[in-house]
Amino acid sequence: MKALIIVLISSIFTMTGPLMADSPEVEHCGAGPNMPLSDAVRVGNMLYLSGKLGNIPGTRDLAEGGVAGETRQALENIKASLEKHGSSMDEVVKCTVFLADIAEWGAMNEVYKTYFPVNPPARSAIGTSGLALNSRVEIECFAAMRD
Repeated sequence: MKALIIVLISSIFTMTGPLMADSPEVEHCGAGPNMPLSDAVRVGNMLYLSGKLGNIPGTRDLAEGGVAGETRQALENIKASLEKHGSSMDEVVKCTVFLADIAEWGAMNEVYKTYFPVNPPARSAIGTSGLALNSRVEIECFAAMRD
């Protein structure tokens, strides 16, 4: 009986070992000093970006032009982050758009669709009661990684 238990326990460890070895690697890509988030997290062949605002890179200043200008800048910030981490706008599979005012959806959408003219990613849009830096829009994206 003791031998049977040892064989069963040994079999369990042998079976679970490969499963654990096949777990995808998780890589956290920093957002900068004093930030409580990662700019992106890579899991296997997927890249998950934190939400991007329409701020001028390196500043807390929002792009001019209201929701349209901020949407354009947010998407440029997304594009730069994707390229920095080994992906591109062509590999984006899902976006979530957060709007300070859902009534601005049309103006956001006019800019947004120019960044995804062919095979646009899946998307959700949500109206909120406010966003960081009093911005009009925040966009987060998930993208596949290039080989």
